Amino acid sequence: MWAAYAASTFGTWLAFDAFALIAVLVLHAGPGEVSVLAAAGPAVGAVLAVPFGPWVEFRRKRPVMIATDLARCAALLTVPVAYACGVLGFAQLLVVSVLVAAADIAFGAASGAYLKALVPKPDLLAASSRFESTMWTASVLGPPAGGFLVGVFGPVVTVVADAVSYLLSALGVRAIGGTEAAPRPRPVRTEGAEGGAPGRLRAADLLDGWRFVLTHPVLRPLFFNTLLVNALIMAAPPLLAVLMLGPLGFAPWQYGLAFAVPCLGGLLGSRLAGPLVARYGRRRVLLATGALRVCWPVGLVFVRPGVPGLAVVMAVEAVLITLCGVFNPVYSAYRLELTPSDRVARTLAAWSASGRLTTAAVTALWGLLAVFTGTRAAIGLAGLLLFVTPVLLPWRTKDGVGDGDGDERGRGPEGEAEALAAGTGAA
Repeated sequence: MWAAYAASTFGTWLAFDAFALIAVLVLHAGPGEVSVLAAAGPAVGAVLAVPFGPWVEFRRKRPVMIATDLARCAALLTVPVAYACGVLGFAQLLVVSVLVAAADIAFGAASGAYLKALVPKPDLLAASSRFESTMWTASVLGPPAGGFLVGVFGPVVTVVADAVSYLLSALGVRAIGGTEAAPRPRPVRTEGAEGGAPGRLRAADLLDGWRFVLTHPVLRPLFFNTLLVNALIMAAPPLLAVLMLGPLGFAPWQYGLAFAVPCLGGLLGSRLAGPLVARYGRRRVLLATGALRVCWPVGLVFVRPGVPGLAVVMAVEAVLITLCGVFNPVYSAYRLELTPSDRVARTLAAWSASGRLTTAAVTALWGLLAVFTGTRAAIGLAGLLLFVTPVLLPWRTKDGVGDGDGDERGRGPEGEAEALAAGTGAA
């Protein structure tokens, strides 16, 4: 499973911004079309993926993971085929972006639920840390390698590589040994009660993931915290790109270097997560890194031309990413522990869809805000708002809440179950 994740993750980072690059170089799209492609595709995909959580929950997870890998592979391969035939258009890129985003959420829901069943509870943090390390390693190596391949072989080569990576991921999942346990049947709802016989998916079932998260005393604050923090952090890079590549006069390679090198901090942080939890406890590490990680993005306001400005960006990003590298696997494992086994897919699907929609909306809003306030002011406002987000962390909960088995204690909305979710699709 780790090998499958590594294959698809390296493929994704190898094809980083590939659709935007194709839109500009091949279709001669303008900034508006590129922005629509970057925001609308994932947002629409997240909406379409809403039914996947309840649907995946009551099915075997490995077949779903394989099917979504193959679906992403097939969708991506239509791009080089259309390019070779001279019929590639913007609408096709948008449709493929939507399909891949929806399949991403379905895969993440299935893989998180499968990982919880596959890995013993004490090892969830180690597994999440290894996934996190793999992601940050890919983020360092993938974009430069992808840029080189595009320069040598043309704009669609990284899309082909990404498609092949999903095929390799499907083969990796297929190679996992053992037999997956049969999922629990879908309960029948009769006058508010649940029976044991399988029933059909109803409209009300689509909200099960959100219903569980929003009524859980620990997951609820974590949910809102991670949604806001990720959205505000991701709102800044497009504006920073405009600032650095425009008025400040940085070269594209300098801009890439400013974000690639600090990703090594994510690798370091993910390696430190386990030892830090062993020494200081999960709760202290989660709260400390969750609060400290938001203190740095405001420093991007002070970027200036030349080497000093480049150093400011790299220093801010390095500290931010290192702290995120510690926080992410701890929070991902904690979330899995808090989620009962028969709710993991629904919870992860709802979480992922909410995150994508929130990030897309905030990114678009901040782009509009920059038009009226200026780029630097918009970046600074995002950094200042991040200082408020630590109040949403679960400060009042105790670390021992989830020491029992969440599958039995978390059936109802009031359940205090602690089950933690694995990081294959959580990010």
